[in-house]
Amino acid sequence: MPHLRIATVNVNGIRAAVRNGMHGWLDAADVDVLTLQEVRAQDEHLEQAFPGWSILHDEATAKGRAGVAVLSRIPATASRTALGPEDFDSKGRWLEADFDLGGVPLTVVSAYVHSGEADTPKQDEKWKFLDAMTTRMGELGADDALSLVTGDLNVGHRPLDILNWKGNVKKAGFLARERAYFDRFLGAAGEPAIGQEGIGRGMVGQLSDTRPFVAEGDGKGLGWVDVGRVAAGEVAGPYTWWTMRGQAFDNDSGWRIDYHLATAPLAARATNYRVARAATYAERWSDHTPVIVDYTY
Repeated sequence: MPHLRIATVNVNGIRAAVRNGMHGWLDAADVDVLTLQEVRAQDEHLEQAFPGWSILHDEATAKGRAGVAVLSRIPATASRTALGPEDFDSKGRWLEADFDLGGVPLTVVSAYVHSGEADTPKQDEKWKFLDAMTTRMGELGADDALSLVTGDLNVGHRPLDILNWKGNVKKAGFLARERAYFDRFLGAAGEPAIGQEGIGRGMVGQLSDTRPFVAEGDGKGLGWVDVGRVAAGEVAGPYTWWTMRGQAFDNDSGWRIDYHLATAPLAARATNYRVARAATYAERWSDHTPVIVDYTY
């Protein structure tokens, strides 16, 4: 059965990633669509690095920061970058590309959510982005559409997604309110969204299966599917990012913050989910690792 192979990765600077060996992985991966985050470069750098690819790129307002791209073997039929109110700066963080999947429209998003910092203006920007993302995902998921949000979403949804979750319940990336947005993204369509980890109530940071926070709006689930969690099952990881500090990579002390979130009709076509973790620390070309899924048609 034919398939479209889609990979996503935060490259932590595309020029550095290419210098450090990204093409060795890409040449072997046989990817049809590649979504990138933290490109941190200009159009000409991508064009030089990926000759023969069709390239869509949205640079951040501040040079050398953020930046998202969608590379493909065949050109997209359309693209969009608008997200949220006109006064909200989402440049370099949200890029939609439309493709044809066996005669059916498919929208692929490269998203780079703010890392945030609890109780600071940086976190306020993250809340704004997650609010805008919630609204847009509701639109992209309407009418049984085939839509996919990929990228570095900078939130570990459940304790299974972070090895040291207990030490991070008050830190950006695992705050209860952040995780509640994912409860809504992945909750049953039209039903009240509640916490999904089911590890009991009364824990530090209000970590419970009935978290008190909901995203803006009516708080009902949007019906999207976390393709990675469905494929991996109820196991720790597989992680997609490791801090450069200490021996995090060697000890697999990581976070699963890079996602394929698919609408239900597209998730039903997902096969062969894998995380392309480097064999050794020395072979890494980014602090994130590619996440790859085949979608049949």
